[in-house]
Amino acid sequence: MSTAPYISPLDSSRTDAPSGLRIGGDWTLAHYARLETEVLALSGSLAREAEVDLQALGALDTAGAALLVELLGSQRLAELAAHAPGLAAERRALLQTVGNAIAESGQLLPAKRVATWREILGHIGQAVDDLYRQCVALLGFIGLTLSTMLKILLLPGRWRMTSLAAHLEQSGLNAVPIVALLTFLVGAVVAFLGATILADFGASIYTVDLVAFSFLREFGVLLTAILMAGRTASAFTAQIGSMKANEEIDAIRTLGLDPLELLVLPRVFAMLIALPILTFIAMLSGILGGAVVCALSLDISPTMYLAMLQENIALKHFLVGMAKAPIFAFLIAVIGCLEGFKVTGSAQSVGERTTSSVVQSIFVVILLDAVAALFLMEMGW
Repeated sequence: MSTAPYISPLDSSRTDAPSGLRIGGDWTLAHYARLETEVLALSGSLAREAEVDLQALGALDTAGAALLVELLGSQRLAELAAHAPGLAAERRALLQTVGNAIAESGQLLPAKRVATWREILGHIGQAVDDLYRQCVALLGFIGLTLSTMLKILLLPGRWRMTSLAAHLEQSGLNAVPIVALLTFLVGAVVAFLGATILADFGASIYTVDLVAFSFLREFGVLLTAILMAGRTASAFTAQIGSMKANEEIDAIRTLGLDPLELLVLPRVFAMLIALPILTFIAMLSGILGGAVVCALSLDISPTMYLAMLQENIALKHFLVGMAKAPIFAFLIAVIGCLEGFKVTGSAQSVGERTTSSVVQSIFVVILLDAVAALFLMEMGW
């Protein structure tokens, strides 16, 4: 049965004895509001040497123990609890535990305020360190992939032809419509802008060279690689990441199989085959888009358009564009697979790694394309 808590003066036969308190009843959360008012009224007025009687203490929970700590102090309450013979062992243990916890929390030093410029430098340093670790991880994964690839190439019996065909269809064949449509429209836009600007100089005829040169060297492979980074790299990350979250990759290792050989290499080989083909389709579509604009706006017939291409555009421009395709394909596939292996097991991690793979792939593709353009320009190629 619940007993109302109370705090009453302690009777003493000595008139010179210090005033004391008798604490009894149930000190629980149900009586917290009334007890808090009494504790606040007595706080600071109770002398250090005053006697306190806890023997009549009834039910007790952490809320009541916290109020007793506020009234008496953690150290004094621990001493009283230890020397109260009539106090139950569980109540004594609770009082000591709550008192120690509150005392320890009061000893915690407030966090020092860090200057804003230090926080900014700290974030920059953390970002640089993360970039360094990411580069090291990527280089290591590229090395593992290349070593496994060379080992598998000498053993045709271990080629995963079914998986290769499936990924080739997903990443190559299914991407043909979007690649062709996008590059056709970009080719038409480039031709229209070129014709508009060059018309001011009376050189509209060179729109043909502009479209062909830009798509053979840059736009064809770059647009295709960016599309594949957003479309295929994200798919690789999500697929492998879901397998990692479901512990399927651990099951593959338990069976004595190599996840690189089973999951990574078919995707890498599929990209190495699909991206050059898609790049060639992108080049044709872009040039076709330019031809349509030239025929409609500049009265350049398709026959004249093809003749100018054959006369003015050297084969090396086509080879430069096609040479970039396998490099971009390998990096896109490796980054997508690596980010999939980094998934920690939650749906949020899958989403974060998928986003990271797309961003990294696009960044690496554009960076390498810019470096290659500068190098080839300096070499005169």
